[in-house]
Amino acid sequence: MFYYQVDDHIQLRVMENKNARELYKLIDNNRLYLREWLPWVGATTSVDAIKDFIRSSRKQLADNNGFQAGIYYKGEIAGSIGLHGIDWSNKKTTIGYWLAEEYQGKGIMTESCRAIINHVIKDLGLNRVEIRAAEFNKKSRAVPERLGFTLEGSVRQAEWLYDHYVNHAVYGILAEEWNKTH
Repeated sequence: MFYYQVDDHIQLRVMENKNARELYKLIDNNRLYLREWLPWVGATTSVDAIKDFIRSSRKQLADNNGFQAGIYYKGEIAGSIGLHGIDWSNKKTTIGYWLAEEYQGKGIMTESCRAIINHVIKDLGLNRVEIRAAEFNKKSRAVPERLGFTLEGSVRQAEWLYDHYVNHAVYGILAEEWNKTH
C-alpha cells in the first residue's frame, strides 16, 4: 500500500472504499471548479463511480503500473495525485493531479509532486517524469515550472474537454536533472 508523509500537514495515501463518500463529496462540492480542466468530472456522478475508480487504482498498484493517491491536508481529503501508468522498459511515467479550490495556494500540490518525483526517481529508479497540462491552465502549469521541469513542447488538441479540444503543454524532467537540484 502506498503511503507517504510529505510534511507535518500533507500525506498521500492510496484510497480504500471507506474513502469513497468523502472523495465524492469533495468532487461534488468542487464540480464547477474542477470541470473547467478535468474531463472526467461530468461522468463522476455517484459514490459508486468513485468506488470503481478506487478499485481500478488499487488494481493499478497491484499490477505495479503506478498508483492513484488521495492528498490529505491536515487530515482532510484535498485532492488526488498519481501516475498514469509506468513504462518500465523506458523507465518513465507521467504524473496527474488535481486539488479542490479551497486548498489552492498553500503549496500542497507542489510539495505532493515533489514527494512523488522523489519516490519514482529514488525508490523506483525511473529516469523520466512528465507532467502535461492544458495550455491555458496556469495553476496546473505552475507546478512543474516551480519544480524545475523543462517545457518540452505542445501537443495539439490532446484532450476533449466536454465541447472542445485543448492543447497540452508537455513538461519533463530527467533523473540526473532532478538529482542535481533536489
